[in-house]
Amino acid sequence: MSIRLRFALLYSAILAVILAFIGLAIYGILSRVTYAALQDDLRRASFGLGEAILSANSLDVQIPPVTGRPPRAFSEFPEDRPFRDLREREIVRILDPLGSLLASPMGRLEDALPLEERGLTELQAGRDWWQIATVNGQTMLIYNRPLAQNGQVLYILQVARSLEERNRSLGFFGLSFGGLSLFIIVTALGVGWLFSGALLRPIVQITQTAQTIGQERDFSHRVQYRGPQDEVGKLAATFNNMLAQLQEAYDKVAHSLQMQRDFVADVSHELRTPLTTLRGNLGLLQRQPPLPAQEQAEILSDMAEESDRLIRLVNDLLTLARADAGRNLAREALELAPILEETCRQARALDPAREISLETAPLTILGDRDALKQVLLIGLDNALKHSTGRVWVTAHRNGSQAEIQIRDEGPGIPPETLPHIFDRFYRGEESLTVPGFGLGLPIAKALTENMGGTIAMESEVGRGSTLKMLFPLSPG
Repeated sequence: MSIRLRFALLYSAILAVILAFIGLAIYGILSRVTYAALQDDLRRASFGLGEAILSANSLDVQIPPVTGRPPRAFSEFPEDRPFRDLREREIVRILDPLGSLLASPMGRLEDALPLEERGLTELQAGRDWWQIATVNGQTMLIYNRPLAQNGQVLYILQVARSLEERNRSLGFFGLSFGGLSLFIIVTALGVGWLFSGALLRPIVQITQTAQTIGQERDFSHRVQYRGPQDEVGKLAATFNNMLAQLQEAYDKVAHSLQMQRDFVADVSHELRTPLTTLRGNLGLLQRQPPLPAQEQAEILSDMAEESDRLIRLVNDLLTLARADAGRNLAREALELAPILEETCRQARALDPAREISLETAPLTILGDRDALKQVLLIGLDNALKHSTGRVWVTAHRNGSQAEIQIRDEGPGIPPETLPHIFDRFYRGEESLTVPGFGLGLPIAKALTENMGGTIAMESEVGRGSTLKMLFPLSPG
């Protein structure tokens, strides 16, 4: 059974219970009110009749009654106005203290109304008695009232009225209310079905969106919800946010896989060149007759250079792999000035003719000493290779971070090349003549980010480039 149908049935069941409670309450109130009204009418009718009956002289009623005498008709009384003033629905009988019929409208014995033994006892004791009995197939409410003088019960007055009309009215109300309630419940079921459909439409859309994503493997789909931001609206918004995060994660994974494929292809290409050179040189050394000693020496020199190149490439790849694997780097307090001075001194040894200027403030950062030196050496080596003038190294405070800049006066980097300088094995056309594998800056980026810092390159063609690094300052 669907949630929509369960909601509709639940609405209808709750409404049915409420209507049943209201119907029973109204039925009970009407039953008590109409019963009390009938009792009140019978009491009022008995008051005037009682006084008339006790006025024996005016009604020519023999007191005490003669036992065994047949009942008299009301028309035989000399003064029968009290009986003529009775309502047509009211039935009156006059009994003696023993419960025998004394008078009735037609003066017949079969006109007697039933009276229980217990009721007769109560009446003889001077107390009223109410009784419901079936007379000639009709349910009657009978009010029995003792008529007494000087403390002695002389007569028993019975005033009755049929309950059939009341019962029919109550039955009609029950049927009418039941039919109306059934119509309301059926209508509520239909309205509940429509309302539940509108309420659950976002959930249906979520289900359809999930199915579409599963079939198409496309996380760009979203739930189109334009309703209020209630629980269902929040569910739709949460689902859309989840899809956005999944799409972002999926794009990252796809990008990583593509980068891995490109990385493997680039590594294969970079390794193929020195290995091909080594294999070719070995073939030359194996030739018969042997090559002259001078040529063999040149071949061995080339092989040594290619071997060194392979070693550097493998070392760079190992460094990059460790950085990608999230190798735990130390997060210790490092005084920046001594490390910068040492790094600049080592960089000057690479090109003694070049001037490297250093300007630093007394800063202490959190990081790994060896990793920081490697990043700085990569930046300085990159500046020395791609420029011919002076190189500036500065360090200053930038909010809660330390900013290190390595600036050169080289030709700069074209705008179309700048976004790719941190890509592995990427080398722009202007740097193809410079030795290297295109792994320096990617290694620097990976190490910097593992230390909690950021790295970026700013460049302007014809005016040089600036490598900027930000590292968190030590709290102390």
